[in-house]
Amino acid sequence: HGDDTTVPVMAKGKTDVARLWVYVRDDRPFAGTDPPAVLFHYSRDRRGEHPQAHLAGWSGILQADAYSGYNDLYREGRDPGPVLEAGCFAHARRKFFELADVVSSARKKSRGQSAAM
Repeated sequence: HGDDTTVPVMAKGKTDVARLWVYVRDDRPFAGTDPPAVLFHYSRDRRGEHPQAHLAGWSGILQADAYSGYNDLYREGRDPGPVLEAGCFAHARRKFFELADVVSSARKKSRGQSAAM
């Protein structure tokens, strides 16, 4: 699961936000023979160039959030090959709840009720 984590860093009396990129591999549940592994990368920002550099020589399946910084990895014709996006259910679930809220609000509005009940 490709993910990044916000890490506060103390610098000259103020807090600076940085990123810790974490890449995890464990194919044992799928009959993989490679050992599990974790790779950590640090950056001072969340620009898409970071995961693109971290994964430049890799292709495979990446389960990650919908962060647009990964988009170039999914591009067809990418060398050494495109990365197949495996969407994260937790992030997709949010959209379903947003849609349900929109539908619920529209129903309440059509009945003359306040949408914020």
